[in-house]
Amino acid sequence: QVQLVESGGGLVQAGGSLRLSCATSGLTFGSYGVGWFRQAPGKEREFIASILWSAGRTNYADSVKGRFTISGDNAKNTVYLQMNSLKPEDTAVYYCAAKRYRMIVEGTICDYWGQGTQVTVSS
Repeated sequence: QVQLVESGGGLVQAGGSLRLSCATSGLTFGSYGVGWFRQAPGKEREFIASILWSAGRTNYADSVKGRFTISGDNAKNTVYLQMNSLKPEDTAVYYCAAKRYRMIVEGTICDYWGQGTQVTVSS
């Protein structure tokens, strides 16, 4: 059974940093693209970043490029999202998702989703 479990969310002041973790189980880490999405209240879910471990590729939304960094630890089957220079508009529930054999981009229909972790950035 595939599981994605996010952690690391919380409350932070604008300009601060957080690191989110997505612990995966039940899937072959190198065979999946793993990505992060977020959904703010009243808004649609938005693609943020993704990594395709087997190809060493990463992809970012323009809104976070230069501030967020996605990385993976194959030994721990975990993907991280380092978020720096956080802004109040980054406030959202952040979700981890996985897609078999594919790089996740905006509009990708993912195979598996986590339950989400809340990130709140105060001004």
